[in-house]
Amino acid sequence: MAWKETDERLIRRGELILDPSLLESHEQELKTMNKGRRGRPYLLANTYVELLSAVRYLYQMPYRQLEGFTRTLHTLVPALPPGDYSGLRKRILRLSVDPYHDLKETNEPVSIAVDSTGIEMEKAGGWIERKHGKKKRYVKLHFAVRVDTHEVVAMEVSTDDMHDVKALPGLVEGAERNVRVAKVIGDGAYDSGDVYRLLEAKGVEPVVKPRRNAGLGVGPPARRRTVSQIRDLGYDAWAKLMGYGRRWAVEASYSTF
Repeated sequence: MAWKETDERLIRRGELILDPSLLESHEQELKTMNKGRRGRPYLLANTYVELLSAVRYLYQMPYRQLEGFTRTLHTLVPALPPGDYSGLRKRILRLSVDPYHDLKETNEPVSIAVDSTGIEMEKAGGWIERKHGKKKRYVKLHFAVRVDTHEVVAMEVSTDDMHDVKALPGLVEGAERNVRVAKVIGDGAYDSGDVYRLLEAKGVEPVVKPRRNAGLGVGPPARRRTVSQIRDLGYDAWAKLMGYGRRWAVEASYSTF
């Protein structure tokens, strides 16, 4: 990619996009929210609070600064009223967030790629770790990503001692609530008889890279076929045949995260 295009992408990260429908519907949304309500009426529509929540988290903005943001925005767009920081905090914390709300709808069978990554939680340095034996701990994120749209269709959060195989059932069940899963693509961490048996019971095709020392006579029939194919065709030909290369979609999702 040319540097000019990369430069433009970095610049656009700072743009704040206001949906015109927010301005048009704010007053009507407030009327609906306050209809039959007892006590103090709402002054900010939920859609506007969602926008302010996004601004806060994108720009790491404390609630008091967020109040200042609403004041400035009100001077520019009078239809959007200012808010106080304590009220904004309460409204944002009460938001019901559905990360799967805007997934592209389809009845077609889809392929998903699964993987996990760790997020460091402890800031202990190497010296402290060596001196006191303190182990660094991580929060582990498990993603299931639809390979054709790169949408995260399921997510699990665990401690760093949960193996990927143990997290897979929750990922697959979560994905099945959003899409019709036909194929699961995973790396060697998912090379387990439990994984093959789970997917077979659900009628889902496994595309899992076997470990280097995988034996032909070990595991369910689907696993043995995979090992045999790789020995006969070679890894590159097998990966191309089975579409294993599409697993990079989940890697891209972690980079975005």
